[in-house]
Formats: sequence, structure tokens, C-alpha cells
Amino acid sequence: MALLDIVTYPAPILGKPCKLIEDIDEDLVCLVEDMTETLYDAPGLGLAAVQVGVDKAMLVYDVAEDENSESTGLKVLINPKIVHTEGKVTSENEGCLSVPEFRADVPRFACVTVEGVDHEGKPVKIDAEGLLAIVLQHEIDHLEGKLFIDRISSLKRSMYKRRVAKALKAEG
Repeated sequence: MALLDIVTYPAPILGKPCKLIEDIDEDLVCLVEDMTETLYDAPGLGLAAVQVGVDKAMLVYDVAEDENSESTGLKVLINPKIVHTEGKVTSENEGCLSVPEFRADVPRFACVTVEGVDHEGKPVKIDAEGLLAIVLQHEIDHLEGKLFIDRISSLKRSMYKRRVAKALKAEG
């Protein structure tokens, strides 16, 4: 296993939809292991393959069901898609490993149903609410070429983009 570099905004790959995975092979299993190590090292709740520079529709996540419960353990979703949404909620103080040092309130669905396959190719259907629903929406957004800053007000988004541009210019 190896720690992978996390790609950060404004890297172009983060703005492009990911390719669907057709075969689960040894390389993909290695990628899952490396992404897992990277997720826990970061630390984060979820990590999409695109966030480590890999153009594949896959994500890993580990979310406790609520504040009082332990981790549910690592889960892998390949080619996930949201097939049902319900209700509205604001994800307060949402952040992202690919958008460092910035947090914002983000409009999300309160409940989602997600379908995909696991790392063994078995079909998976997840009915999620609360934090899990937010994490799944956030990570699936990555696979569709969207960042959470694409879902906030244009004023807040432009302030962040200016700050990043200024920092990049200062780095030379």
C-alpha cells in the first residue's frame, strides 16, 4: 500500500466527469488499498479516485452512523449513481480534501438512494440519510466533475477562487 497525493483545486481533472469502470482487476484492488490508506491518513470521511488523479468512477468512505457510534468500516463504491432523493438539508461547514482550508454551508438532499457495485463486483444499494447521505452526495459530485464550491453562492465561490489564484501567484 502507498499514500497517494491528493489533487487540489484548480487541477483540471477535478472538473471532468470520471470514466465508468468496466473490469475489477488487480490494479483496481491495489488502487482501493492505496486510497484507503490515503483516506485514513488525510484524515477524511470519503475519497473519490479523481481526488488522487485517477479518472475512474470509484470512491471509498468510512462514516459513523451518528455521533455516538463507531465507524461502520470502510466501504467501496464503483460506478455509483444517485437513483432517488428526498428532502432538503444544509450541510453545515462542509469541507473537502481537494479544496483545502475552506469550508461552507452546502445545500444537499436529506436522504438519497445510491446504487453501484462493491470491490467484488456485487450490486450495492444504499438508503442513506444524515451524514452518510451528505458524504455520498459529496463524493459522487467528484465523480461527476463537481466540487462542493460549485454548489455554494457565486460570491463565496469567487472569493475562494481569488484566494487560490493569489496563493498560486505568490508561489510563482
